[in-house]
Amino acid sequence: MKRRDFINWVGLGSIASSLPIAIAACSSQTSGDWQTVGTAAELDKTGQLLAETSPVGKLLVVGTSQTANLIAVDPTCTHKGCTVAWKAETKKFACPCHFAEYGVDGSVQKGPTTKPLKTYAAKIEGDSVVVKS
Repeated sequence: MKRRDFINWVGLGSIASSLPIAIAACSSQTSGDWQTVGTAAELDKTGQLLAETSPVGKLLVVGTSQTANLIAVDPTCTHKGCTVAWKAETKKFACPCHFAEYGVDGSVQKGPTTKPLKTYAAKIEGDSVVVKS
């Protein structure tokens, strides 16, 4: 093999081996363990964002793009599986089916349920709402 051919193969190999890293760096869906679930504009419209099919599953994010600490939970009631709603006036999640209530941290405030809602860390990153998976 000629020296020029060898150098071309080595150069091509180094480019090919760095391609997966370049593709991962350009991905807009993930940033480490953080998953994009919506936009800050969607969250700001009503103060909550319900993502039925997010990368982490069903998710309800509460707050605005100006909120320091967003609240993010799996909105599936742990009693019978109904979707809970955020009640801003009482700062609780309420189940419309059996009137169970959950606190901002997902903890049970009122039965009949006994299990808390699953919670997620959430933040605004650029124009996106992201949660830690």
